[in-house]
Amino acid sequence: MKFLPPCIISGKIANFQTVNQDQYAHITDQELLGKYYAERNNYWLGLLLQRYTMLLFGVCMKYLKNEEEARDGVQQVFLKVIQELPKYKVDYFKSWLYMVAKNYCLMKLRSKNGKTTEIKETMVATPAEDSSMQNHLEKDRQLELMSESLDELSKEQKLCVTLFYLDKKSYQEIAGQTGFSMMQVKSYIQNGKRNLKINMEKKLKH
Repeated sequence: MKFLPPCIISGKIANFQTVNQDQYAHITDQELLGKYYAERNNYWLGLLLQRYTMLLFGVCMKYLKNEEEARDGVQQVFLKVIQELPKYKVDYFKSWLYMVAKNYCLMKLRSKNGKTTEIKETMVATPAEDSSMQNHLEKDRQLELMSESLDELSKEQKLCVTLFYLDKKSYQEIAGQTGFSMMQVKSYIQNGKRNLKINMEKKLKH
């Protein structure tokens, strides 16, 4: 299953290219949540989910260790959020979304290992993480930084990087979908990847 960062329109997940994020970049998560709760309009929820698609994918990859399952996991988390958010008053969307994704992954692992199997952190941690909870928390922080760093790319770089690395689109497919030339696509991906690395390294030093 392929996935794209979502926009939710009338309860359905739509291609994120239908929404211009730039005009909402200055609005905080809390403000978007406030609009969602006040209007019960899934448009605002779609914008929130779009912000954290990369974070969700990173969390799912961390636990499930499988790219296809991780992409499917992101879609399942989207649907779970659509169903569950109206039932609760969430103050910190990013933290709540992370827990929804983590719980989904643990339940997925539980179903693989039998319903009576108890899922523990050590089952999904790498060997280095087993020895230290601090390392585990640092891994989560890196996922957050990746999401934040992606948002700092130009909209062209972010779009091409997302399509190339997450949706496994070819240069030609990206060019056809975005209207960019092949040379532009290649440039946006290469520069986006480099800038993503630079942004993450800067954040890790702080």
